[in-house]
Amino acid sequence: MSKLLFITQQIDPRHPALAATVPKIRALAALVDEVVVLADGAVPGVLPDNCRLHTFGARHRALRGARFEAAVARELPGLRGGAVVAHMCPIYAVLAAPLVRPLRIPLVLWFTHWRASNLLKAAERASTAVTSVDYRSFPLPSRKLCAIGHGIDLDEFPCTTPREGAGMRLLALGRYSTAKGLDVAVAAVPLAGEDVQLTIHGPSLSDEERAHRAELEEVVRELELDGRVTIGDSVPRSHIPELFAAHDALVNNMRAGAPDKVVYEAAAACLPVLASNPIFDELLAPEQRFTRWDPGSLAERVQTLVAMTTAERAALGHTLRERVAESHSVQSWARGILDAAGVS
Repeated sequence: MSKLLFITQQIDPRHPALAATVPKIRALAALVDEVVVLADGAVPGVLPDNCRLHTFGARHRALRGARFEAAVARELPGLRGGAVVAHMCPIYAVLAAPLVRPLRIPLVLWFTHWRASNLLKAAERASTAVTSVDYRSFPLPSRKLCAIGHGIDLDEFPCTTPREGAGMRLLALGRYSTAKGLDVAVAAVPLAGEDVQLTIHGPSLSDEERAHRAELEEVVRELELDGRVTIGDSVPRSHIPELFAAHDALVNNMRAGAPDKVVYEAAAACLPVLASNPIFDELLAPEQRFTRWDPGSLAERVQTLVAMTTAERAALGHTLRERVAESHSVQSWARGILDAAGVS
């Protein structure tokens, strides 16, 4: 019997930042006999029948840690021939390692972010294998690293036909983090043409992000872009396909080293994407990539899209979806996790 212990932050298909964890677990559950999910918090009833759910959330760190270790220890007897997966949080790998590694149970860390830390270094040492989207999306050198794609549920993002209507409607999605480079996207709008509009949706999950949203709103006022640039709140994940269908392109200016999953989601939906991160060089053609801190560079790429016919934009969208299906589907991601763990 093959069994996985999957450790993550939240199980919630409506979470503004972590909803995509749910289809990843579903894909893993389709390949093994049982998945035991250990999460800080969870919405019940959203996982397959062969999943069991434990939560370790508590008000105090010491109690969270005690609950975490107790839950891992309870599952150890059934993990022979299986593996433990620590999802995105290095601390989970560090805490689980003393329990699972002496028993030779594989411990796989999934991590994709630009920020390195001493905790991440410890997690890399503690893990049997490390998995990430790309060899450039893990910020430390590691012989344990396996590149397995981003894990996009293509059924969640059906291919849409290009929008009919005048103008160019751009979309940006994600947290109001300075790492997203949203100020460049706003500044590119007046340079790209009078018929170009930009809509931004995302959560503000910290004081820093709330402050940056306010800064962006001030930039919109200073550039007199009211009516052309919308600074919006986060939207339910279920509404994202509708947003893709209502726009002409996604703009992504995330700093290098962290490939935003929304780029792959938009590509899966056949929506053209403009991005600055060099990690997208295998997904996007050169004319879809721009220089990160240069609004003029982004404006030029927007103008190239404006000049394309509807048929040309449709063909571009289909090419993007094919590339996501080939290298970044949730099914290939799940298989990559099991291969990294040595679970057949």
